[in-house]
Amino acid sequence: MNLDNLIQPITSFLNCSTPNEWIAAAIQPENLDVLLIDHMICELKAAQTAMWLMRKYAVDKASGDQLLAWLSPYENFIYKREGRLEDLRDLKGISKKLVIRPDSKYGQDLVDKMVMLIREELHHFYQVLEIMEEKGVDYRSITPGRYAKGMMRHVKTHEPDTLIDKLICGAYIEARSCERFAKLAPHVDKRLGDFYVSLLRSEARHFQDYLVLAEEIAGHDISERIAYFGNVEAELISTPDSDFKLHSGLPG
Repeated sequence: MNLDNLIQPITSFLNCSTPNEWIAAAIQPENLDVLLIDHMICELKAAQTAMWLMRKYAVDKASGDQLLAWLSPYENFIYKREGRLEDLRDLKGISKKLVIRPDSKYGQDLVDKMVMLIREELHHFYQVLEIMEEKGVDYRSITPGRYAKGMMRHVKTHEPDTLIDKLICGAYIEARSCERFAKLAPHVDKRLGDFYVSLLRSEARHFQDYLVLAEEIAGHDISERIAYFGNVEAELISTPDSDFKLHSGLPG
């Protein structure tokens, strides 16, 4: 599929394009380390978010414990520097065989979409680590950027609006990732560019999955809320930001 056709739904969804100044900063050799490290952390955070949604809203305790066990090797690799890269390759034990709580209002569709998302995000986590090893980039702790916190600050505090808002935020985060990979791909080396293009198909579906779930759970038109978060997201992307990250704003 043509790259432009693949990302067209993304660019239509987002309220602004990534500023050219961010692209210019992102392709500077001195920013490669932080770009790759932050990308890897974002993949893990996306998997953690999907796990949290299932544990809070859908599955029973035993299934929740299974979800924690799925992610622990990846979290240990990052937070405790335990384990080996090759141990993260196979995604052992990750399946859709989770038990929905009898009192859950959200059911199998949320679980199916989030399990697929976790599998893909953890695979991408492994792929970024592989590229870091090839390029001699060592993992180091970095401070989180303002982007996700800036989105979540606007989430309502009562259900089901909390869940709906978090799903909308997830859609924007996935969409922006996709748009930035597409923007970066022509400007980086072939290995990295091919990797970014390979991510587009799944990342594009992730944003749509989040939106579909938000609409299903709401049971009514949420276009006004989607537009609200679109404006929040666009402001974070287009205003000065002194901390360069994968989702940072205008380099300040």
